[in-house]
Amino acid sequence: MRSFMGRDILSLKDFERNEFFRVFEIAEELEPIARNRRNVDLLKDKTMVTAFYQPSTRTRLAHEAAMHRLGGHVTGFVDAKMTRAGDWYQESIKDTVKMLECYGDVIVMRHFQQGAPHEAAKWASIPIINGGDGWGEHPTQILTDLYTVLREKGRIDGLRWLAVGDMRMRTMHSLAYALTQFDCPITFVSPPDMSLTEEMKADLDKYSLDYQEADHVEKAIADADVILVEPVVQPDYTQARQEAGEHGLTPANYKITRDLLFNKAKSDAILLHSLPRMDEIPADVDITKWSRYWQEAFNGVVMRMALLALVLGAME
Repeated sequence: MRSFMGRDILSLKDFERNEFFRVFEIAEELEPIARNRRNVDLLKDKTMVTAFYQPSTRTRLAHEAAMHRLGGHVTGFVDAKMTRAGDWYQESIKDTVKMLECYGDVIVMRHFQQGAPHEAAKWASIPIINGGDGWGEHPTQILTDLYTVLREKGRIDGLRWLAVGDMRMRTMHSLAYALTQFDCPITFVSPPDMSLTEEMKADLDKYSLDYQEADHVEKAIADADVILVEPVVQPDYTQARQEAGEHGLTPANYKITRDLLFNKAKSDAILLHSLPRMDEIPADVDITKWSRYWQEAFNGVVMRMALLALVLGAME
């Protein structure tokens, strides 16, 4: 197995099956630190730089919390418009990254441009972690989701997945690539204009993913062990920032309601959502036995702890 030390975390296409389980093993080892709300000194001599060109709550704060839990330091920016990277100069990725690598030991980047973290990795001498790149991928989120499933169900192989939302989203891409390494059939449910692209289907066929598509969540939810939901009403991921405006409501085909879960879902299925949400999961679902998105949010810190410890060489 390849070492994680000094390694970029850009895409789950790059992950082999045993590497997933190594990350999960480290996460489980570090989890008590976060659960007991303690800080340790594992990364006391390391600094993480955040380069967030797009708004973020969970991804940014989970990485920052993870670094603090491991005794490390954090610097960076959370709005490129407040830096020379995003003002009148529109500084290049290369120039920005060559500066940022002087200020820390690992860079976490979220960018509205697909491939931006990959471009950053070409120029950086320190590891780059992709915190979401446009319509590209979101590897740390799906590692979090897989870890949540493993902790909740005790396994990943043999579980049937249902993914509901916009299949152009970076989380959906990372999920699909990740599941190629497991025995996990998956059904994608999305509006026709948000379905898997032909290019993505060709890629998944090449990787031999066992998948099918449906046009209504009711047609697939009964068989699902894991239900992962994302919005179908959302901003354009290719933009740095968009103000709230008029938007529609989620059509019934793509909503996970309390009644639907009680009447159609398996009693031991689990429901995931990376958040934020619109109305695709009403608030009255939160206290049902299916919801796991708050556990998912906690596990987001644990997963980032594992990745930071690995890429910075504190654990092997």
